[in-house]
Amino acid sequence: MRVIATAGHVDHGKSTLIHALTGSHPDRLAEERRRGLTIDLGFAWTDLPSGERLAFVDVPGHERFVPTMLAGVGPVPAVLFVVAADEGWKPQSAEHLAAVDALGVRHGLLAVTRCDLADPRPATAQAQDRIWSSTLGGVEAVAVSARTGAGLADLRAALGRLAARLPDGDADSPVRLWIDRSFTVRGSGLVVTGTLGAGRLRRGDVLVTAKTGRTVRVRALQALGEETDLVRATARVAVNVRDLDKESTGRGDALLTPDSFLPCLRCDVRVHGGTPAAALPRTAVAHIGSAAVPVRVRPLGTDVVRLTLPAPLPLRIGDRAVLRDPGLRRVLAGLTVLDPQPPELRLRGSAARRAAELGDARGTPGEAAELRRRLLVRRGELTAMGVAVHTTPVAGDWLADPAHWAALSARLAELVTAYRSERPTEEGMPVEAARHRLGLPAASLVEALVTPPLRMSRGRVTAGPAALPAAVADAVHRLTTELARRPFAAPHAQQLTELGFGRRELATAVRHGAVLRLAEHVVLLPDAPRLAAERLSELDQPFTVGTASRALDTTRRVTVPLLEHCDGQGITQLLPDKRRRCERPGRPAPVTTPS
Repeated sequence: MRVIATAGHVDHGKSTLIHALTGSHPDRLAEERRRGLTIDLGFAWTDLPSGERLAFVDVPGHERFVPTMLAGVGPVPAVLFVVAADEGWKPQSAEHLAAVDALGVRHGLLAVTRCDLADPRPATAQAQDRIWSSTLGGVEAVAVSARTGAGLADLRAALGRLAARLPDGDADSPVRLWIDRSFTVRGSGLVVTGTLGAGRLRRGDVLVTAKTGRTVRVRALQALGEETDLVRATARVAVNVRDLDKESTGRGDALLTPDSFLPCLRCDVRVHGGTPAAALPRTAVAHIGSAAVPVRVRPLGTDVVRLTLPAPLPLRIGDRAVLRDPGLRRVLAGLTVLDPQPPELRLRGSAARRAAELGDARGTPGEAAELRRRLLVRRGELTAMGVAVHTTPVAGDWLADPAHWAALSARLAELVTAYRSERPTEEGMPVEAARHRLGLPAASLVEALVTPPLRMSRGRVTAGPAALPAAVADAVHRLTTELARRPFAAPHAQQLTELGFGRRELATAVRHGAVLRLAEHVVLLPDAPRLAAERLSELDQPFTVGTASRALDTTRRVTVPLLEHCDGQGITQLLPDKRRRCERPGRPAPVTTPS
């Protein structure tokens, strides 16, 4: 299926032409038929000679209904531009063309109607000249009369050629169905309609609404008046949804694939058209998809502005929109979304810096460019903005710009070195302190930055095995001298202080393995267990704590925690009667007979 919208001045015969092409009149309201004036969007379809099914979105041409016209054209890839031969180019022809140009529509066809009333050649030349300067460029023109049928076959053939040039919708993309109409069917509930530009819809699918985030289920689908279980883009579709009422949704809302779009409350956009950013009014109406929302406009640079929206919309990089002044009833400019999740602008000069940062952005979602601008971003956020991601995350689902990641790594090494100089008794820099200093959003990113010679140790980042601070090394040297003759005569608390072991110094020495702390204020040298094994293995086995104390020339204050440490190391073995055994390495253990 292909979808085409009409465009053109009021009373130039758009609806009549669609009726002649399809056999169905797109004006469905009684008031429209009574007044002979299209007020709301109309829909009809036909089969082309090529076999292609072609759906039309017929839009009103009156100046009061331009917002409705934009709701119909916004999601559609092509237009059938209609100009009457007997009236030629008119004011609403110009405004409709300005809207089509602002939306960046590149596919179109010119139908010059009422050729039975006037020579179509002057109107054709005039219209093609005006259209040439728009995004439509050079368009094929067909003269036609809906009343007599002249030219209808040629128009059908031209529509077939236009349909063949239209790009296929990406059926694998997430669904974003802009709603252009909603109504209730007795016995079925709410039905919404729209142009499916991408993705696919199935009966039973679960979607969410853009306005409220409410979860809804697809109860039934219709495409071109026929029930179906599956609809692929591009298509006109009617969706019967559960769990939603008419008061909760309507034109301007959208049905979305869950977790595939981010709510946008502000966005940075590039301005297209003759109006410089600085000359735009500070308030206007932005037409995006089928939505029309009042926005605040803040110029950032020559052609870049920031829009602030009153309610979130599901926008992506590259989306096109129209900025319109409803008071003057004119199109101000076209817009291309460059960033639907921009940073806040708080500092003096930040607007100009932001404009320079977006200088080369053209609304084409590219992974490398977005990483350069964002430095760090979650994978899901980037894909929700329309960016295809191929980079491997640096930690969890975090993506990083390679140059920024390398700079962070170097900065972390500098921070750890400085931290060790400032706090020589601490093992390393706490991860949370490093996260804060680097301005990172998650501790996992700090841990991912730790590569040799950096290492992680008990929640801290340290620069590999470091030498003992001078004060701690001096204290260890004095302890070594103190224990030279009596290696098990652990100093008391006061003696430890006199040797230079304050709380931090002692903790540092223990972490570095320079001393062995057996219990509170029981500190020996690291080789104490080996020396103890040599003496205890010479005793008659098994032995008591008292015997061990005499062999080690120390007190129970030291012997008990030392033996418990040796038990844990397998140097000694605690027996059921509380005695112990310590065998010399290589000597077989004696066989004991239970008494």
